[in-house]
Amino acid sequence: MMISVVGGDAAPPEVLAQAEALGRELARRGCTVVCGGRGGVMEAVCRGARAEGGHTIGILPGTNRGDMNPYVEFPILTGMGYARNVIVALSGEAVIAVDGSHGTLSEIAHALQHGVPVIGLHTWSFSNEGADDRAIIRASDPQDAVEKAIAAATTRRP
Repeated sequence: MMISVVGGDAAPPEVLAQAEALGRELARRGCTVVCGGRGGVMEAVCRGARAEGGHTIGILPGTNRGDMNPYVEFPILTGMGYARNVIVALSGEAVIAVDGSHGTLSEIAHALQHGVPVIGLHTWSFSNEGADDRAIIRASDPQDAVEKAIAAATTRRP
């Protein structure tokens, strides 16, 4: 099963620790990590996954392998800039959003637009005309996020 993990290049140390734990848990559960392949949350989740022998795919915005983090096992160079966010969001059977800024927000939106379940770990929340939009499934910690992602992806399968 492939699970996309989205999050920003710049994140506080406690978020990076959670992203690394998330990568470890995904690998333990046999999931391949798909991410944007760069630094911050993306590097931390890849580091965790590789530490447990898991596989990592980095969907890179440019055409230079030197831009990827050292824990990306399979780089995909797109030359598409932020348009690659669509590929990141749709490649996983579920998306786990960790922290993040506007790039992460776009990946969440693309996933939701296409019916890909999104699990949130300290990430964006939405409201629509003052009412809380519960489109993002909330997780309390990395293990909870992985359990919810796998369950949502399994339920979504035909």
